[in-house]
Parts: sequence; structure tokens; C-alpha cells
Amino acid sequence: MSFEQVRAAYASLAGEYVEAVGRIGHASEADRECVGAWATGLRGRVLDVGSGPGQWTDHLRRQGVRIEGVEPVPEFLSAARRSYPESRFRAGRAERLGVADASLAGVLAWYSLIHMEPETVDIALEEFARALAPGGSLLVGFFTGAELEPFEHAIATAYYWPVDLLGSRIEAAGFAVGDVRARLDPSARPVPGRRPEAMIVATRTSGGSRAR
Repeated sequence: MSFEQVRAAYASLAGEYVEAVGRIGHASEADRECVGAWATGLRGRVLDVGSGPGQWTDHLRRQGVRIEGVEPVPEFLSAARRSYPESRFRAGRAERLGVADASLAGVLAWYSLIHMEPETVDIALEEFARALAPGGSLLVGFFTGAELEPFEHAIATAYYWPVDLLGSRIEAAGFAVGDVRARLDPSARPVPGRRPEAMIVATRTSGGSRAR
């Protein structure tokens, strides 16, 4: 699906989506602890790319993180600004962050790349690398599987990524992959049909991205 099709799909279901996942309490305690520990360890400006209803941006701001939400769906921006007026949100997308080179300490891409066609994911990763200062950190949350393949997500077609494959794409964009882990809270009760998920934390290297 194209970017415009995905944006339209989210816009059409924005109210239901906000109701379902638009509060930080909808996230597991393990997720909150993991993402919070990552973000509070950064020193400098952080972008929450694909910030959706804004719950992660606001949660991390309240923990003292200098963070701004970047979101392409106008309906989500409006909801985020209503729900979290003390946090900062603006229009933008993963492929065009609208910030200066090497100006960020961190980029949170929490399920914001899952709908991108596999051949276009590198564009977003290279944009993250451009915007992050050397030593800056990227955290990506995603659906994982043994093969790179699409599946029918509730909103729009999404993709399973093998961890090693996505990790290699991240490294090719100019990062060193560090922490890789399953995302689900190990103490949570199993949910039938729950898709496997993972997160990757990577550090921006001092050199440029390697040619593909």
C-alpha cells in the first residue's frame, strides 16, 4: 500500500484507534520500563516518529525527555494535542523528519515502519541516520517472523520482519545494532493469535551510511 493509502486508512479509524491504544496505560509495564529506560538515558532532543495518539511522547516528556511527536495523520495530531496539550506534536513522516543533520540524540520508531513496503524502509532508516548525531540512538519496535512477508493488520497491510534482516538494513544505513529482544512482557498471559513482536536498539556510527 502507498503512504497515502495507509494514512487514509488510519484517518478513517482514528477515533477507534485512539480509544483502543491512545493512553500509555494501554501499553504493558515491561514496554513502559524498557522504552523509558532507553529514552531517559539520552542527552538531547528525541523524536517520536509516527507518534499516533501521542501517548508515548507525553509519557516520555513527563519523565524529563526532550521529545517531540512527529505524525502524518491529521486526525491523530488533533487528538494528541487535545489529550496532551503540554507535549509537542507536529506534522511529519519517517522519510522527511524536518530537522537538521546530526541534530538528534534519539529516534523512537515504535511500530511506525510496519506498513512501509520493504523496498522503501531503507529511505526512512537513512533519514534517521542523517538526523541523529554520532552516538545517537534508534529504537525500532516491529512485528517479527521467520520470513519477510505481509499480513493483514487491523488497519492496513503490514509486514513481518526477521530480526536479522531488519538488523542488517539498520546497519547498512549507518548504525551498530546493540540490544535485540522480544517485546512481549514475559509475565503476560498468552493471547491467542497474538503476533510475535520485537525491538532493536542501534547506535549511530561516526561514519556515513554504507552504499547498498
